[in-house]
Amino acid sequence: MGDAKHRRRLMSVTLDEVSIGRGNPDQEHERAVAIWDILEANSFAVPGDDGGPYCLNISLVEKKLALDIRRESGDAVIVHVLSLTPFRRVIKDYKLICDSYYAAIRSATPSQIEAIDMGRRGLHDEASELLRERLNGKVEVDFDTARRLFTLIFALHWKG
Repeated sequence: MGDAKHRRRLMSVTLDEVSIGRGNPDQEHERAVAIWDILEANSFAVPGDDGGPYCLNISLVEKKLALDIRRESGDAVIVHVLSLTPFRRVIKDYKLICDSYYAAIRSATPSQIEAIDMGRRGLHDEASELLRERLNGKVEVDFDTARRLFTLIFALHWKG
């Protein structure tokens, strides 16, 4: 399968255990689910490079995410360092609304839960667009892939 769609994707996502560290079982589960979701369906390409599918290794370097993108063969394509500073507010807000959502599930009415969930989805969409903007010119991802990548970024910050 050598078509462009097959090449414009991630075939693996790994986390650097040395810089990111392992989380508690809940954190590890959230990270694993986020990675599975990314690999299940994604659109990922490096502008000017048609050598995908790609392998992505994520590490933490001086409180920034280093996205080490390689070809299936292991050959380096690019390392993009992504500052997390622009994401601080949205990650904080997303955590608050997720906490509210999980609390609401226990005691709120369906319409209250739906309203909180709509807010959560709106923040997730905002974070996804921010991620696409921050990757612009370095990595091309569609909106759904950006959403899944933000879920993983959030899971890296989540304290169970």
